Amino acid sequence: MARHFYLAAYDVADPKRLHRVLVIIKGYATGGQKSVYECWLSRTERKALLNSTAQAIHADRDRFFLLRMDPRTKTALLGLAQPLVDPHFYYQG
Repeated sequence: MARHFYLAAYDVADPKRLHRVLVIIKGYATGGQKSVYECWLSRTERKALLNSTAQAIHADRDRFFLLRMDPRTKTALLGLAQPLVDPHFYYQG
């Protein structure tokens, strides 16, 4: 199962919906901060994330963006940032 690197970003107006979206995204994220998270997703996980967030937000008031990153691009680290090291497996329970 191939996984691809994505950035997931959101802007949600209501605090309750904001919390729901945050919980959903953190279930898939490997890192991030504030309202932008890094996710390694398979095709199935990508569909599940998009479906879950679509149900949690109001399309006329909130925004959710999922951007697939180019795998050939090298990551630039600034300041005290440490390179992300992914574990050999992920537990989703």
